Amino acid sequence: MSYAPPPPGHDGVPQPHPQGTAVLALGIIGLIACGILAPVAWVMGSNALREIDRNPSAYSNRGTVQAGMVLGIVGTILWILGIILTVTFS
Repeated sequence: MSYAPPPPGHDGVPQPHPQGTAVLALGIIGLIACGILAPVAWVMGSNALREIDRNPSAYSNRGTVQAGMVLGIVGTILWILGIILTVTFS
């Protein structure tokens, strides 16, 4: 899903990406509590970062999106390792 860049405010101030908070929240939850959400954060974060990079003057929260995506990557790796260990030692 692709979002059109928001129009700059009356003074040209960039707006936060609409999925920034969701990506961060999914990354945190995926890392701590529910591993299945980590890959979702990774994919959503990757898509949002591409949109931000296409139009950097429109969005202000690249760091938030990037942090959520990194948490999604780490959570995905840990989730997969957990599945492998569970299957191996069960």
